Amino acid sequence: MHAQPPARTKGGGILRQPMSVWATAFAAVVAFMGIGLVDPILPAIAKNLEASPSQVSLLFTSYFLITAVAMLVTGWVSSRIGGKRTLMIGLTLVVAFAALAGTSDSVGQLIGFRAGWGLGNALFVATALAVIVGAASGGAESAIILYEAALGLGISMGPLVGALLGDMNWRYPFFGTAVLMAVGFLLIATLLGPTPKPAEKTRLSAPIRALAHGGLATTAFTALFYNYAFFTILAFTPFVLDMDAHGIGLVFFGWGVMVALASVFGAPPLQRRFGTVRVMHTGLALLIVFQLGLAVSGHTGIIICTILSGIPIGLNNTAFTEAAMEVSDHPRPVASAGYNFVRWLGGALAPYIATKLAEEVDSSVPYYAGAACCAVGIAILVTRRRHLGTLDRVDIDHAFQDTPEPARG
Repeated sequence: MHAQPPARTKGGGILRQPMSVWATAFAAVVAFMGIGLVDPILPAIAKNLEASPSQVSLLFTSYFLITAVAMLVTGWVSSRIGGKRTLMIGLTLVVAFAALAGTSDSVGQLIGFRAGWGLGNALFVATALAVIVGAASGGAESAIILYEAALGLGISMGPLVGALLGDMNWRYPFFGTAVLMAVGFLLIATLLGPTPKPAEKTRLSAPIRALAHGGLATTAFTALFYNYAFFTILAFTPFVLDMDAHGIGLVFFGWGVMVALASVFGAPPLQRRFGTVRVMHTGLALLIVFQLGLAVSGHTGIIICTILSGIPIGLNNTAFTEAAMEVSDHPRPVASAGYNFVRWLGGALAPYIATKLAEEVDSSVPYYAGAACCAVGIAILVTRRRHLGTLDRVDIDHAFQDTPEPARG
């Protein structure tokens, strides 16, 4: 049974936050930019490094595979050295490997450097939410809105920045990310105060053990299939758009704006009115519609379906994140690590499998596979609904009551 959630902390409004929160949020925007940054330049990378689409797709696979595995150790690390040091180590790794990626002379080197980038990103992203929650005024709800806003802004700006810089040279987006993350490092180093270590150190096995909880396992494996569909669109569609970097960047900028709007303004009121589980069902069903649209449409239809697919993706991003935090009795950082380990495996598998299916069969097949994965996700939610019964009754602030509060900067 969940304890009675504490009363919400009253603050001076969502925009009146300590500078430490804004510093962490800025770095989070840049971190999430890294996800879609390479989208507009995938064809250029393939051409310049003489690689096939499936080889280039490994930029996503290596990034998300390492991110997934690293999620299992982030809690172990941060519980021993504290949140601020974990953030700074993560940022340092991103700066180093993003810069190295820009110097790559082969697709193999680029894949390897993206893997190192994924490790840094995992350390940063896994810790940033807890830091923002601890330092933000206005309670956990305000913190989550800020975090989702950073995610949405980063995802929408990534393809646009990638297009603008990539149009000059495919290497420039990597160097640009390194510079922006270095700025984020300096801001956090100077504006975020020391964060206390939790009273209890997290065991390495804790995230895997947390997945024994029926509700968390249901959420995580549904998210794995959802993320497969999500990253089929993000990683494969640039190859079928048949546009230059600017065109691809603008399409995915529009997609990212839809993700941001749905995450921040769409999901919360829908969850309050209909419940988190129904929002997850709706998001997966809509994503099936757009995946099928991508499979059968011509060029204009592909552009429209790509942009509009950001709506169910935004709804699901918020709904799944909050579900993972609320459904388990385990401490939030532990539950989050186990959940993210499973769901990012979907992001690792989709890019390579999708491009291989297109090369070996037909360019429509990856989208049919994505739609099938969404259908599997819905089936999991339906058959294991009893494990998710607490989702619509738990106040969101309760999900953070066991999260150590960092010192305010």
